[in-house]
Amino acid sequence: MNDAMQKPTEETRKDDPVIRITGMHKWYGDFHVLKDINLEVQRGERIIICGPSGSGKSTLIRCINRLEEHQRGKIIVDGIELTNDLKNIEKIRMEVGMVFQHFNLFPHLTILENLSIGPIWVRKTPRKEAEETAMYYLEKVHIAEQAKKFPGQLSGGQQQRVAIARSLCMKPNVMLFDEPTSALDPEMVKEVLDVMISLAEEGMTMLVVSHEMGFARSVAHRVMFMDYGQIVEENNPEDFFNNPEHDRTKLFLSQILH
Repeated sequence: MNDAMQKPTEETRKDDPVIRITGMHKWYGDFHVLKDINLEVQRGERIIICGPSGSGKSTLIRCINRLEEHQRGKIIVDGIELTNDLKNIEKIRMEVGMVFQHFNLFPHLTILENLSIGPIWVRKTPRKEAEETAMYYLEKVHIAEQAKKFPGQLSGGQQQRVAIARSLCMKPNVMLFDEPTSALDPEMVKEVLDVMISLAEEGMTMLVVSHEMGFARSVAHRVMFMDYGQIVEENNPEDFFNNPEHDRTKLFLSQILH
């Protein structure tokens, strides 16, 4: 086999973007919700996505693990293109963790069971190992003492930290967060953001839909502003907040920054 035909090595694959989106469009019926999205995310990169309600932010990240289906363009995650191929969708969902606005915990299972059920059923991890991993991540999010409780016995902030730990138990390469603090009381927001900051410090690849601009300033490599289904502007936090280029970005920032 000559050099031109050789497959990429593991080393070159590591240098490739972990997520590559090119010319992606999505419609809901006649409503064009995402328009010509182009985005590359490098391994270890942290991107905060902001914008007004209905701008397509959540739909964009839900397309990355096929919770929403795009109709045109390409989404490639860790070298695998997202199509209707169910095997590829399953592979990508094993590598991409997602934390939602609402916690989506199983109310009838204990916290420990909520965390261990995924690895047991999806990755075929032995129960003992899955529970050890669950306890490790519960320690990481500072609620190991809640392991035997049920979700309804925890505060909203604690439940969201459980949801983050549950995603981490699947050992994902990428974490997607869809407004993870918007359903929380203000005093609970910090405890969730602190967990996300510690993840960022450890080098986790993260895409976060959020209006927590202080968080964006402190952890993001890039901040993206979306409006009407398009990426209007993206930049490093310093320039994004201090020197926004587009009038629409300036207006948005003036409304959310006090």
